[in-house]
Amino acid sequence: MAAAFAWARQHGVMDVLVVAGSTKVPDYLLARSGRVVELDGGDVSVAVIADLRARIPRRVTVVGPFSAEVATSLHRAGLPVRLHTDEDVDLRPGLGGVEILPLTDRGSPMEVVGSLLELVGNTPLARLDRIGRDLPCPLLAKLEFLNPGGSVKDRPAVAMIEKAERDGLLQPGGTIVEGTSGNTGVGLAIVAARRRYKCIFVMPDKMAPEKIALLRAYGAEVVVCPSAVAPDHPDSYYSVTARLASEIPGAYHPDQYHNPENPDSHMRSTGPEIWRQTGGRVTHFVAGIGTGGTITGIGRFLKTQNPDVQIIGADPEGSVYSGGSGRPYLVEGIGEDFWPTTYDPAVVDRVVMVRDTDSFLTARRVGVEEGILVGGSAGTALWAALHLAPELHGDDVVVTLIPDSGRGYLSKLYNDEWMADHGFLRALGQTVADLLERKGAKLPELIHVHPDDSAREAIEIMREFDVSQLAVVQAEPPLAEAEVVGAVYERDLMQRAFKDASLLDRPVREVMSPPLPTIGSGESVELAVHRLEESSAVLVIDRGHPVGVLTRTDALGFLALPGRIAEPVR
Repeated sequence: MAAAFAWARQHGVMDVLVVAGSTKVPDYLLARSGRVVELDGGDVSVAVIADLRARIPRRVTVVGPFSAEVATSLHRAGLPVRLHTDEDVDLRPGLGGVEILPLTDRGSPMEVVGSLLELVGNTPLARLDRIGRDLPCPLLAKLEFLNPGGSVKDRPAVAMIEKAERDGLLQPGGTIVEGTSGNTGVGLAIVAARRRYKCIFVMPDKMAPEKIALLRAYGAEVVVCPSAVAPDHPDSYYSVTARLASEIPGAYHPDQYHNPENPDSHMRSTGPEIWRQTGGRVTHFVAGIGTGGTITGIGRFLKTQNPDVQIIGADPEGSVYSGGSGRPYLVEGIGEDFWPTTYDPAVVDRVVMVRDTDSFLTARRVGVEEGILVGGSAGTALWAALHLAPELHGDDVVVTLIPDSGRGYLSKLYNDEWMADHGFLRALGQTVADLLERKGAKLPELIHVHPDDSAREAIEIMREFDVSQLAVVQAEPPLAEAEVVGAVYERDLMQRAFKDASLLDRPVREVMSPPLPTIGSGESVELAVHRLEESSAVLVIDRGHPVGVLTRTDALGFLALPGRIAEPVR
């Protein structure tokens, strides 16, 4: 359909809608029109007729207070006219041969909405009595994945675009450019599809491939940027978004991190819904913090109704909201490495730090115990909610926001292989953790070098610890997996330095190789042996954190020990 519409625009063949006088035009007529011409009254100039003829329209649809007069003029000019009106114009002269249709539906009422956008909001609350069985009060989930775009981000997406249209910041045929973890992009893409805007979305590279594919399915262009860089780095997805928005003619950057329509949309809709649905009984509201718009807007409204309502933010380990420095983490859609202006810390009573492993395992519990497939950020919020138990009473009501579905994470947190590779699951029997434990008695946890260190320094570290390779990291342990940026090998450096001795004084970033292959700490020894057949060393990941390097020599030494018994599965 998009290709056909583009062909029609290129060749001048399209349906034209002529609005004769000031009136509200039904969405279904706007959706069927490739071009809209607005007239002040019933007079049609020669220039307008010439312009319409030049476009070779398949049909010219006329609506508005002066529609009959305009339809008559256009019909006399030889254009294919269709008139939509509820007036009785059958006997009006000059309309013979003009197709006349009612403007409003005169049939029996149908339960149907004009567009998908009318379905945004009014999501239900559901009790989570199984996962919340140890709480003394109800645990309720606001099911935001039942929005048409599948997430809570539909609400601000519609609000930001409508405000931009009112302010003249987004013109017909314009381009929406936004940095997104996926969900905001889907909401914006739905609005864009309805209103014929182009979309370019910029995403961090840690996002699930399903999210990238989903945005492209809506016809959007997706640009992927590294996540392990500072916000002001030219390659960060914040910087790339700003650059594209400034370079593309007619572009509009909603900027969900600083757009007041983000929190305001939740103050107008989500907050009042929660208050109404709980009969004003909500005492605790728990949500993950991403841009901060959701928790700020909902929190503001709830506190206007009852200042004693506790607003609790759930935040990934490493994010700035819970005291981190913005170092990488694996859970998607929440946490930040800077402070958005859409977040108002005065609204939030406290912030709970939640590890990736607790987020993922809690999310998986919800699917198994409640039959609700949720994303990792919902697991973050639910883990925080469950740990409120000591302070809760029987008459409390806890509401947790479920921002999206787990269907966008099937290749990650719901994939056992991915979970094991990142050290979140443990196999039965002897594991990589057992291999690493034996080695740990002899060497530091993770021997490493930094990108700005010299190759000579890297060689000295390898000599000191009698190792043949080093991980190159851009921070100090405990590390996130994304902070491992490369590796250096003794043999490779020796061969290259023999040809060019000046290489030894160059920074490691100029001479390093790609990072070592990884393996989860809970993977079996058998898998470790298989991986070491393909590589001389592997980087061990435990709960998303690099914790050591295993070599073929380490594996042989472990296998040579008789009667080695693995620790019990935890």
